[in-house]
Amino acid sequence: MHGPNWLGAVLFLGVQLRALWPVAAVEVHTSKQVDAVNGTNLRLKCTFSSSSPISQRLSVTWNFQPEDLSSHEPVFYYLKEPYKISTGRFKERVTWDGNIQRNDVSIVIWNLQPSDNGTFTCQVKNPPDVDGTIGEVRLKVVQKVHFSEIHFLAVVIGSACVLMIIVVLVVIFCRHHRKKQQEKRTEVADTELTEKEKLKSREEKEATPLED
Repeated sequence: MHGPNWLGAVLFLGVQLRALWPVAAVEVHTSKQVDAVNGTNLRLKCTFSSSSPISQRLSVTWNFQPEDLSSHEPVFYYLKEPYKISTGRFKERVTWDGNIQRNDVSIVIWNLQPSDNGTFTCQVKNPPDVDGTIGEVRLKVVQKVHFSEIHFLAVVIGSACVLMIIVVLVVIFCRHHRKKQQEKRTEVADTELTEKEKLKSREEKEATPLED
């Protein structure tokens, strides 16, 4: 009886340890914080790792919590295929941009607005891996950048410098061209004067009577 009792105790202990053994967890990876310009589109990247093969029951849930820490709002859901939400601020503004086979469950948010400031959460369940970390991305939407007075002054000064350089080059070119034209006219005048002197000298020789 001692042997069977001992074996039974070992089996019972093994079952208890198996029950207490932690379930394999899914690890989710996201950027901690991203900034984007108002009116643009943004890809919220989310990837995961799991100790189990990718299951047909794998699900992805994206939620959003505004800065005022009010209740979470649904953003996107995936189960065998992408499902867009039909209500809320993200209706018709979110598209699937992931690849399950590459452990990528990213989404794209279109036409960002200041009201989108807050925290997005990405949760992945891959049965039997149903527990694990939840990825969080804090989004900050900023207004479009406008030129400040310093930038405007820099542009004006830069433009003035470029214009000044162009004017100087034009003046140098004009002076060089004028000098070339003047040298050419001088050369022509000298040639004409030489020809006239030669012609006059010939006429004088012809007018002088020959000596006997």
